[in-house]
Amino acid sequence: MNGIEGKVALVTGAASGIGRATALRFADEGAKVVVSDVMVDDGEQVVHEINESGGEAVFVKADVSDPDEVANLVASAVEQFGGLDFAHNNAGIEGVGSSIPEMSVEDFERVIDINLKGVFLGMKYEIPRLLERGGGAIVNTASVAGMTGGPNLSHYYAAKHGVIGLTRSAALEVANENVRVNAVCPGVIDTPMIERFTKDDDEAAEGLLAAEPMGRMGKPEEIAAAVVYLCSDDASFVTGHPMVIDGGYVVP
Repeated sequence: MNGIEGKVALVTGAASGIGRATALRFADEGAKVVVSDVMVDDGEQVVHEINESGGEAVFVKADVSDPDEVANLVASAVEQFGGLDFAHNNAGIEGVGSSIPEMSVEDFERVIDINLKGVFLGMKYEIPRLLERGGGAIVNTASVAGMTGGPNLSHYYAAKHGVIGLTRSAALEVANENVRVNAVCPGVIDTPMIERFTKDDDEAAEGLLAAEPMGRMGKPEEIAAAVVYLCSDDASFVTGHPMVIDGGYVVP
């Protein structure tokens, strides 16, 4: 894709699933990649794959809910590769499912801290670095859950609605400074998160597939392609957009 080769990309939650696929896709397109996650072994394996394939990547451990760790992550990216051009704020968890009256404050706060505050912190420290380079692009991982509602995962739905709001607000703040901010809204994607959600529950798995008009789960690589596109020059007039990639999930 145009405008990716030779640039520096940061991906959080990059040890597995969508983040892993995005890190690999950035590398395939010629970007230098900062891989970040709390899962060190899996994150370093992604770096190994990239470097073994002739790309350039480093791993930086970071908890996206911790301001100091996010600040250090972004600073490390700049120190390692001389700057920052793209960021995919992707780290997220599904949380413990329960009704609102039964949900603990701690469970609610944990999901908000990682899925929503983590995106805020990422942009807080990434945007100044992009401006230093004269511009760049950020893509945040929201979800079709950011466009709908559902029982027993109110913290997750609330966080993903918030990510879309943050994305639109940030996009307007920097629209005339050559920085674009967009979001991807995946549907049901075949990732470890979905595996945890449906483990040993055939009814849950069947329900998820039934909600997908295309009759299958999406692939992490399909989301990664959209993320890299949104960072590329091919999407130079796209900002503030929550791109739905869901096999028709929200159409009915």
